[in-house]
Amino acid sequence: MSRLIIIYFFSAISLLALSQSGGRNTYEFLNLPNSPYIASLGGTNVSHYQKDPVLVNSNPALLRPAFDEKLSLNYINYLSDINFGYISYSKNIENIGMFGVGMQYINYGKFINADETGEILGNFYAAEYSFNMFYSYPLSERLNAGASFKTIYSSFWQYFSSGLALDLGLAYVDTSNMLSAGLVIKNAGFQLKPYVKGNREPLPFDIQIGVTKKFRHAPLRFSVTAKDLTRWNLSYKSVFSQNYNLLQEEDPSEKFIDKIGKIGDEFIRHIVIGFEIVPSDAFYFSFGYNYRRRTEMVIPTAPKLTGFSAGFGLNLSKFSISYGIASYHLAGVSNHLSLCLNLNQIYKRV
Repeated sequence: MSRLIIIYFFSAISLLALSQSGGRNTYEFLNLPNSPYIASLGGTNVSHYQKDPVLVNSNPALLRPAFDEKLSLNYINYLSDINFGYISYSKNIENIGMFGVGMQYINYGKFINADETGEILGNFYAAEYSFNMFYSYPLSERLNAGASFKTIYSSFWQYFSSGLALDLGLAYVDTSNMLSAGLVIKNAGFQLKPYVKGNREPLPFDIQIGVTKKFRHAPLRFSVTAKDLTRWNLSYKSVFSQNYNLLQEEDPSEKFIDKIGKIGDEFIRHIVIGFEIVPSDAFYFSFGYNYRRRTEMVIPTAPKLTGFSAGFGLNLSKFSISYGIASYHLAGVSNHLSLCLNLNQIYKRV
């Protein structure tokens, strides 16, 4: 079984072609952070070894026996009238592996249906869904492999689409050194039915890698995650910028130090940083910084906390609750709430 998982994992890597980024793909909702924990750490994390079963939506290899009989309910109040959420359940089957199921949804709200003359014909709604199945299996004492299979359905008034996607992940956990790392291939798949016949759009394919480290003699934990690894250049120039060049040609007179600065800027756009204060296993404060989000969404005259995020959580034997907040723009933030029930403890006989 472990050899088969490895074969599938590296076979998917070999299929890597041209990369895509935001605005170039369909089903972008698959990249939204469903967990308050993930949202508070900057929006992306594939290595965190925490008792939050929603983490497997970021990396299926993080699914482990500690998540047995856990039910997770998550709700996110996003920007404007947009809401999304996630529900998952996981089960350990001895000598076979960990299994899990989940459903992710996003509701874009109610829209007015009007014709070209402005006559109102009624209302319509837009929403997208993903039904997920997870599986993980230990390859060794410290190395875990996992996969998630996603069936996707999208509805925008008269336009409908469906698709399939696959995530493949590896997770390395060294509890003695309080170190964990993860690697995941996300959203490798295709549209079964495009919105417009004959126009199939790519999925938000990505490769992500990260590491998490806790200090032995201090209640601190750091996470560093690299994303969008299939595409180096993530920057863009706005057409509203006075320095915008339609040909996007490189200026030959550009100084060497400026070129080095551009390389550094491109590199850090791939990096998401998370920091936690963990006074005990039962409680945490978390903070995150997403440089790319801040660079692209900030208003120079009023930068505020764009790109920053924070959260906290309480972990008890029967349940855990967590909250996260992320600042995307001066105009709004997202609020994330989660309740995780440990059914083993709730229904345990005294």
